[in-house]
Amino acid sequence: MDQTNRRLFLGALAAGGSLAAGRALAAESGPLQTGPARDGHAAGADVAPDSTFLRTIPRKPGPAPVFTASLDGGPVKATSGGWAREITTHQLPLATGIAGAHIFLNAGGMREMHWHASAEWGYIVAGHCQATVIDAAGEMEVVNFAPGDTWYFPGGHAHAIQTLGSEPCHAILAFDDGLFGEHGTFGLTDWMSRIDPAILRGALGVPEATLAALPAGETYIIQGPVVPRDGATARAERPLPPERTHRFALAGAVAVAEGAGSTMRMAPAGAFPVSAGMTGFLVRLAACAVHAPHWHTRANEWHYVVRGRTRVTLFGQDKHMAVAELGPGDCAYLPRSCGHSVESIGTETAEIVGVHDSGVTDETLLATWLARVPRGMLAANLGVDEQMVAGFPPAARTFSRPGTNRP
Repeated sequence: MDQTNRRLFLGALAAGGSLAAGRALAAESGPLQTGPARDGHAAGADVAPDSTFLRTIPRKPGPAPVFTASLDGGPVKATSGGWAREITTHQLPLATGIAGAHIFLNAGGMREMHWHASAEWGYIVAGHCQATVIDAAGEMEVVNFAPGDTWYFPGGHAHAIQTLGSEPCHAILAFDDGLFGEHGTFGLTDWMSRIDPAILRGALGVPEATLAALPAGETYIIQGPVVPRDGATARAERPLPPERTHRFALAGAVAVAEGAGSTMRMAPAGAFPVSAGMTGFLVRLAACAVHAPHWHTRANEWHYVVRGRTRVTLFGQDKHMAVAELGPGDCAYLPRSCGHSVESIGTETAEIVGVHDSGVTDETLLATWLARVPRGMLAANLGVDEQMVAGFPPAARTFSRPGTNRP
């Protein structure tokens, strides 16, 4: 039997050819094989006639991945001027790419001068503060932050943050390393208290008595006098040019998507150049609205619920579907390329802040994919008539309300 006729014959068997024909083929060619191809055609064609063909693949058993945690219930570190909580890979093993923290500074509190090997992103939830930052070129920026503002400190950019005004300031932070924590930083007092005094005297040119008065360890968050919002310190801003500044007014940015009473604002590197490694976002999701099923091809996502209640559904890398409900203080980690959707299930608008760990990010909507493939392919893939898929919307919507066609 030549190759062409043999392939046709095998095709007939796969379509339900007779057992006698199968025996004839076995007599001519020997036992059918499921291993490597013997004659240049795909080995997958060599399937025994009595094989059972599945319409669908059985779903994988076992528990779904845990992808959420309570940031506000995480480990806490408190000193005289405030406290911080963190969620790292140790508390949320799935979150290998991003760690999160919540920092609270009392009125008069200051997060001491420090730097990180990892980049830090922050969003001001409440209160006002002033940050001083020195970049890799040795340029100093002094800049004030208000609710809705975000910062980005690249790895190695030393900074300090102090509260302005009589109200406390608290911010949500994210770091581009799941093993990193806000608690593990290179702090000024921790370092200077460990350096050999002789080296320190030579470097700073100060007498031994001065060094003896320094703290004997890390102060972390220091309590000091209240710094008035309209005082000399608050007015002493020295912002860097837009291409180098560490501040971005995220809540005041133009929405990149809106509909169903909901909005999404972002701070990508194109708009916030210093933020080369992360893209911050702010989503306000109206009650009963849904952020449609989608995935991100370039980045992991970490987000925190500021207010409201949400239900997040994750299509995980292990083919499990996981569903979790989040409230204020909870966070979620959504790995790169994993499909997910977010519903606002409370009676108020949900406010969600977070980051993607790339300065350039994207969002592929399931509805966009379905709208752009050939209709015949989609119908065949879903096993339905083309007329059924013709009713799918021709354009995708980022936000919608289930059961309606309202944008």
